[in-house]
Amino acid sequence: RSERSVAILAQGHRRHRNCPVLSLPLPPSRTMPKQITEIRQFLQIARRKDARSVKIKKNGASTKFKIRCSSYLYTLIMADKGKADKLKQSLPPSLQKKEI
Repeated sequence: RSERSVAILAQGHRRHRNCPVLSLPLPPSRTMPKQITEIRQFLQIARRKDARSVKIKKNGASTKFKIRCSSYLYTLIMADKGKADKLKQSLPPSLQKKEI
């Protein structure tokens, strides 16, 4: 690659006029997860119609709740095991749950 194209790519430009692949506009990123810090907000997302499933991952010190929606993966990290158990029980029963 030329120094110019490397510089353009390093600057974060989304188009490059000399390369047909790089000249296409990139779609918005829908695979990046979003971290939620509020339990109430997380429960509201869990009740949405586009929420498909929740994965519950228990680590040594924390529990991660990951809700897959149509556009984003929402993550909530709980350090308190008691609160994590209560949150697990308060998830909607229609939501598919998978413990990892």
